[in-house]
Amino acid sequence: MNKHLVLAGAGHAHMVTMANIHIFKELGHRVTVIGPSDYHYYSGMGPGMLGSGYEPDDIRFAVRRKIEEQGGVFLRDSIVGVDPVQRELRLESGETVAYDVVSFNTGSHVNIPEITGSRERIYTVKPIERLYQARTEILALARKQSITVAVVGGGPAGVEVAGNLGQLLEDVAFPAQIIQFAGNAFLGKFPAGVQKKSQRILEQNGVSIREQGHLTRIKENRLFFSSGPDEHADFIILATGVHPSAFFQEAGLQTGPDGGLSVNQFLQCPDYPEIFGGGDCIHYADQPLDKVGVYAVRENPILFHNLKAYLAGEALQTFDPGGDYLLIFNLGKEQGVLRKNWLQISGRLAFRIKDWIDKKFMRKFQ
Repeated sequence: MNKHLVLAGAGHAHMVTMANIHIFKELGHRVTVIGPSDYHYYSGMGPGMLGSGYEPDDIRFAVRRKIEEQGGVFLRDSIVGVDPVQRELRLESGETVAYDVVSFNTGSHVNIPEITGSRERIYTVKPIERLYQARTEILALARKQSITVAVVGGGPAGVEVAGNLGQLLEDVAFPAQIIQFAGNAFLGKFPAGVQKKSQRILEQNGVSIREQGHLTRIKENRLFFSSGPDEHADFIILATGVHPSAFFQEAGLQTGPDGGLSVNQFLQCPDYPEIFGGGDCIHYADQPLDKVGVYAVRENPILFHNLKAYLAGEALQTFDPGGDYLLIFNLGKEQGVLRKNWLQISGRLAFRIKDWIDKKFMRKFQ
């Protein structure tokens, strides 16, 4: 035995595996987890933290402590390269880590336009912990003067961020303007009922929604779009779509259209069977998946089983993405929009269901 399992990333798809590191240790294996922070923040509750509905401790897992308590090794670092032939990971610090088996759960990064001038008041929705810094600095200025906050992106992340900004700035002394720049279509991939319900709640929360093309660049906190006038904002939050890290393509691994690691029905790289992956950083070849947390949660038990089975030379389990998933937006002020198949609910009940599900998930792994 005595093989080296490396978990590249401490995200949602690795939760079950990280909770059971002691099992790998009991089987005689070494386990190393690599992540950029001692904590992992649950993205589903990030906008709620921005709106002051949750505090950082409510939405994060102490991954270093959890791993080290079980005898694993935690490296606070970021992965910048992989050599699948030599079975090595290259880290931002310059260190290299060899592996016998590796599983990637390195998430995704927000698409950033050309930016000139100061970036001090420009934030992205990932990493999640940056939203707490945004909350602190936005509130500090809003208590001194009138401000404008721009949210760029018309998808779920942009919608939730804009709604929770409405909650954050509800009682400040000076007027605050929140503008959501929703590209060419507000929630364009969703049914008309979800669009209308979400728009109504956001407008009630003081959010102005504009559809004036895609953001092309930012200069000194002035936003320029493919159509429509340019706009100035005191703070800018980018929720403009995401992409996996480039190191999969750079290593010559099979990738999907967005550069995510291509995996088969076992969540396994076809060319290098000792490589697995889950979450936003993969491309599930059999059925491209939306970049939503529900799939990472569904991948958890399969990754745990298959990593253990591969190390032991046993049969792997297939991953079933399942049917339509429950989607709930937290739009601030304890209001939400829920969709599952034909069912659509908006208002306080939708928020309460999401809040209960999220807190249950946190209790399970915290």
